[in-house]
Amino acid sequence: MQTEIRSNLLIVKINSFGAEVCSVKNNNGLEFIWQADKAVWARHAPALFPIVGKLKDNFFVHEGKKYELPQHGFARDAEFELTEKKEDSCTFQLIANTETKTKFPFEFKFLISYAIIENKLETHYNVINPSGQTIYFSVGAHPGFNCPISSNEKFEDHFLEFENDSFSQTTLNNGLRTDLKTALKLTDQKLFLTKALFDNDALVFEGKQINSVSLCSSVSKHKITLLCDGWPYFGIWTKKGNRQFICLEPWYGIADHENPANQLSKKEGIIQLAPNAEFKATFSLFFS
Repeated sequence: MQTEIRSNLLIVKINSFGAEVCSVKNNNGLEFIWQADKAVWARHAPALFPIVGKLKDNFFVHEGKKYELPQHGFARDAEFELTEKKEDSCTFQLIANTETKTKFPFEFKFLISYAIIENKLETHYNVINPSGQTIYFSVGAHPGFNCPISSNEKFEDHFLEFENDSFSQTTLNNGLRTDLKTALKLTDQKLFLTKALFDNDALVFEGKQINSVSLCSSVSKHKITLLCDGWPYFGIWTKKGNRQFICLEPWYGIADHENPANQLSKKEGIIQLAPNAEFKATFSLFFS
């Protein structure tokens, strides 16, 4: 099922499957969201929960028991319930059930809310712990954007614009974090896109380095800006060799180290949520 919300400048569609944004169009019908070509990457903008990234050997241990969980968790492949709908906003909910507890042994309520204000789309993540025990989880966003933004442009006509000129990048090995850090140096706070940029997997940044990034065209005036102030981790990704889309990903959580402890409670970036407590996180997207 799809739900549509709108402002005077944007029309947004969200699938109940994964509570995933599947379309953002402006008044001229320009589509900003990647349209999930199955031959390339069959998703639009998945929500990542209850983990972000990859677990080594796809499992974690909690209280002596082993649980298998795929990369980025199960929320992106779950049917959410639409619990509130207005013209310019909506909320979806996923609640723990018998199936989720085979992979993740906790009670939870995961709410994803969307709201449009003019050319801004806000995304709100709320994780509620309704139980009497501490729960451990991560949550993140994985929105994919058409790049080139316009059909008459090329991938290489685009660049990412940041707040700073240099960042420390975490090197990955088969999707897992290593101890090796490299410097990502920019030109006038710009990183120009090339097909080879993602030959060694995603660009991953730890330590609250990125609070704002814009996908810009050097040909037209079109731009997508993502604001995620205070989010501790960030990823930038497209499939190796691809020149059709790019993902800008704020995270509260991160992939395992290549030599992890495997204990969920000790996982890097894990959130500990006390009984009857609530976790909230928000990021915003501006389309022009």
